[in-house]
Amino acid sequence: MVAERKMQPPLPPPEHHRRVLRFVVFLAVSLLAFSCWALVNSRINVALPDSAVLTPALTAQGDRRPAGDPASIPPAVPASGNATARAVKLSDPVIREPLAGEGEGEGERERSKRCDAGSAALRVYVYDLPAEFHFGMLGWDGKGKAAAWPDVRDAGAVPHYPGGLNLQHSVAYWLTLDILSSALALPPGGRPCVAVRVANASLADVFFVPFFASLSYNRHSKLRRGERASRNRVLQAELVKYLMRKEEWRRWGGKNHLVVPHHPNSMMEARKKLSAAMFVLSDFGRYSPDVANLKKDVIAPYMHVVRSLGDADSPAFDQRPVLAYFQGAIHRKAGGKVRQRLYQLLKDEHDVHFTYGSVRQNGIRRATAGMSTSKFCLNIAGDTPSSNRLFDAIVSHCVPVIVSDDIELPFEDVLDYSEFCVFVRAADAAKKGFLLRLLRGISRDEWTKMWMRLKEVAHHFEFQYPSRSGDAVQMIWGAVARKMHSVQLQIHKRGRYQRTGSES
Repeated sequence: MVAERKMQPPLPPPEHHRRVLRFVVFLAVSLLAFSCWALVNSRINVALPDSAVLTPALTAQGDRRPAGDPASIPPAVPASGNATARAVKLSDPVIREPLAGEGEGEGERERSKRCDAGSAALRVYVYDLPAEFHFGMLGWDGKGKAAAWPDVRDAGAVPHYPGGLNLQHSVAYWLTLDILSSALALPPGGRPCVAVRVANASLADVFFVPFFASLSYNRHSKLRRGERASRNRVLQAELVKYLMRKEEWRRWGGKNHLVVPHHPNSMMEARKKLSAAMFVLSDFGRYSPDVANLKKDVIAPYMHVVRSLGDADSPAFDQRPVLAYFQGAIHRKAGGKVRQRLYQLLKDEHDVHFTYGSVRQNGIRRATAGMSTSKFCLNIAGDTPSSNRLFDAIVSHCVPVIVSDDIELPFEDVLDYSEFCVFVRAADAAKKGFLLRLLRGISRDEWTKMWMRLKEVAHHFEFQYPSRSGDAVQMIWGAVARKMHSVQLQIHKRGRYQRTGSES
């Protein structure tokens, strides 16, 4: 009996039991957590399949091509070289092309990332306005549909904006398409992560008001039979009521809201009531300084209406026989009177094209041919300081000659226009012989340097969907983000004493 008792192993101490028990419990909890993670991840993958990426590309001219096809990039958008490097610096996108030496799979994963609130420069909350304020004007009927917006995953299914001169002021359309697609899986090449839509208003830097104000002005300004007020006026009044009821507007007085009345005549009735917001405008010609100014607002380019020239198709100095080109309305009010004076001075010059023109009778086609065969294109003040003529000249690589003392230019805080434009004061241009002596005095080398710079910057003035790094859409979002720094400063200072109920 004694021998048997000695051969039995000693019992483990109680402390060892507790350690074993804790280890078993930890292992069980870890396995349970891993199983839950795997289940949730699989459901997310089912809900967001790879087919959610944007596939067709929609350009301003209405072309539809697969976004993965190099032909989907308009000719004026350079695919490589110094211009691309400059665009990346200006727009500061997070999505990048793979570096040399990276594996193909790694680069593909980088390009397919979604833009999120943590990586974007600007977090945007979009008001779900009824369709009549935006895509309803283009024939999209959102009634009876689960989604508040068109399915932007398919650019071919997106309602098209009307062509001709309507396109000049289509900025709100392109911004809306872009921000609605910002949370989707990115197409090959990557949508720049400058602005991203957020669903939680408390996370937003800016509140976007998707009202197609310019289209409303163009289509609904005239009174119809039986109407006391035009449809355009009614929409503006409804928009003001809608925003004034919003807590987000009332809290900061609308300072962190973004509205796009790009056409000089759009939102005439509502602009003063909404003047605390940041406007996206073509210029300040028909605005009083207390309603719109460079301190709070963003100047955006017109959508050009002539065809963009590719770098390889751009005629050089000797292939442009016309010294100076202008085609448009000659008799204008206010600052546009200089057009009449210049017409009298230049109409008989053998190497100058200065005539009346419009979009009728193939006017756009003639302007495309005329600008591409001219060394200088005159951008002269009209009823307002700016016009789409400047941007037609830029994409034609025709050196712009700006005769408009009060003009404000898009993205001038990051672009030096003196590198590719010639500026002339209206009073000097009106002097006999002054303008011709100036232009003829510019050497071939000087002109070629400006021409080369034009080819580098032209893609900054291209509107397209899906947007590309450094194009007009991303440049506008970048400009808004830079303006928001001063807006946020004002908002934060105003909120210093909010807790105590005192005014700051």
